[in-house]
Amino acid sequence: MVGIYFSGTGNTKYCVGRFVEECADGIGSYSIEDEKAVSEIEKHDTVVIGYPVYYSNIPKILKDFIRNNASVWKDKKIFIIATMGLFSGDGAGMLGRFLEGFGAKTIGGLHLVMPDCIADVKLLKRSLEVNKQLVKKANEKIKISAESFKKGEFSQDGIGLWSHFAGLFGQRIYYYNSTKEYSDKLKIDREKCIGCGVCAKVCPMKNIEMKENKAVPGKMCTVCYRCVNKCPTQSITLLGKKVAEQCGIEKYL
Repeated sequence: MVGIYFSGTGNTKYCVGRFVEECADGIGSYSIEDEKAVSEIEKHDTVVIGYPVYYSNIPKILKDFIRNNASVWKDKKIFIIATMGLFSGDGAGMLGRFLEGFGAKTIGGLHLVMPDCIADVKLLKRSLEVNKQLVKKANEKIKISAESFKKGEFSQDGIGLWSHFAGLFGQRIYYYNSTKEYSDKLKIDREKCIGCGVCAKVCPMKNIEMKENKAVPGKMCTVCYRCVNKCPTQSITLLGKKVAEQCGIEKYL
């Protein structure tokens, strides 16, 4: 077994890492950005794959990774961990159906509510204590699910027809175009930007360039919110107009 994930501010990386650790010692977990990821998938029959749900959908960067490595998924047994700020409906089922199109078999899913990474929408922000409690509850759920996994019993969060309808009509049907393609909505305030280059370094899409000592966004944003949360001068926004609170998993451990 191996863990594979895409993670924006660290929530999904943390959850996949904790899950595989609970299953057995020595199981590795790899970001899809890691050059070892594909070869590790090829080596193992069972893949625990995690991702953050966006509008009850799959991040474009993860879809492209799966498509670009279509041959490695055939006959793989897939357990899906979907992390979310509020609700996804069928987060695990959505990715499972997508992977089954490449010959994989979905064996189960786990949904975990985690601190929201959308730094520029104040309405979504929770207190530090509430976020710490979310992580604590996620850890408890991970442990229970991993114990069942070791017995060959797989949690089925987000799997099935009811979950499919909940995800479709709860969010996806209204926001499908928000994640269908990469976004060109990333905004960088040139007056506040100090040219440190942190955003360019953390962007998984290489969507930010440094020009004349200023960060310049492109049109290939996958909405992971890394740059927004890492910018030391809060110069970057995406959905909102002002950063309300920067976050990362390290704040809540």
